[in-house]
Amino acid sequence: MDLPVMPPVKPMLAKAATKVPTAEGMLYEPKWDGFRCIVFRDGDEVELGSRNERPLTRYFPEVVAAVKAHLPARCVVDGEIVVPQGDRLHFESLLQRIHPAESRINLLAEQTPASFVAFDLLALGDESLLEVPFAERRTRLETALDGIRPPVYLTGITREPETAQRWFQTFEGAGLDGVVAKAPDLPYGPDQRLMTKVKHVRTADCVVAGFRWHKSGPIVGSLLLGLYNDAGDLQHIGVAASFPMARRAELVEELEPYRAEALDGHPWQEWANAQVQQNGENRMPGAVSRWNAKKDLSWVPLRPQLVVEIKYDQLEGRRLRHTGQFLRWRPDRDPLSCTYDQLEVPVRYDLAEVLETGERSGRP
Repeated sequence: MDLPVMPPVKPMLAKAATKVPTAEGMLYEPKWDGFRCIVFRDGDEVELGSRNERPLTRYFPEVVAAVKAHLPARCVVDGEIVVPQGDRLHFESLLQRIHPAESRINLLAEQTPASFVAFDLLALGDESLLEVPFAERRTRLETALDGIRPPVYLTGITREPETAQRWFQTFEGAGLDGVVAKAPDLPYGPDQRLMTKVKHVRTADCVVAGFRWHKSGPIVGSLLLGLYNDAGDLQHIGVAASFPMARRAELVEELEPYRAEALDGHPWQEWANAQVQQNGENRMPGAVSRWNAKKDLSWVPLRPQLVVEIKYDQLEGRRLRHTGQFLRWRPDRDPLSCTYDQLEVPVRYDLAEVLETGERSGRP
């Protein structure tokens, strides 16, 4: 491979905002919920680079084939690998693809094929475009991808803040998780937070039914969260983490009274040494990490009597899509009142319409 921009390259990142920015000339795109991927193609040589610079190439053979069929012969394109299922994206199916067995990968490539959504052009032919303003890179990308067909897509774009706000409110129902704003004169800065992302922020009251130790020592790493379903079962929905180190030590003392005889009659007693179920829908506290099989995910049970208010962005099926953020304890809440009913469910939106916005959006 001999390209003007060579792998590995860390993708350009975004800083978070709570509102859609409205600076003059700003360009807006839907924020896709998948695996960030920089595609490097030099003829028949293709590499799919990830955010952490580890190649994704072996995990998505169908994307490699699509790149060869639809992208220019020599290019470097930034985008997102996604798995459409029905009328929305399905992130859980992406997680299933990170698997050591080639036979399993090939089977899933047929059963749940991935697509690639392009949104930036880093190089074309012998020319590096890293210093070229974003508005010009977008125009070059549209020309380079003119006539592309699924499973390769060009992301939608708009200059209208009102349209971006509508995307933010409606596209979540198709599995997207916000919008991204980019200045028209923005160069491509690898590993720099030069863009702006706006994601949904919500709160929920959850039962704390266990915790994991931090990797650095006897301090709390994360709280295991649960919600009661309609049958009265406490379902594990994710974790709350990202505490300051001093707070992690304080939590050890705060949780200590709830550790005594906690496993007796614990709703997750049978999950203590369980593995992830095949369909991935009911992730269990003691499950093996898909990203690191050696990572210790053992947990300490707590009597399910504590309630915590967390901040979260979105759901993936019946669990949190990302790590929740601890806000405060809720001693006034009955744990049995912490049900799924409190969660906001986005209105369904047809993913096909989102994917078509790239064809309808026109040049910036």
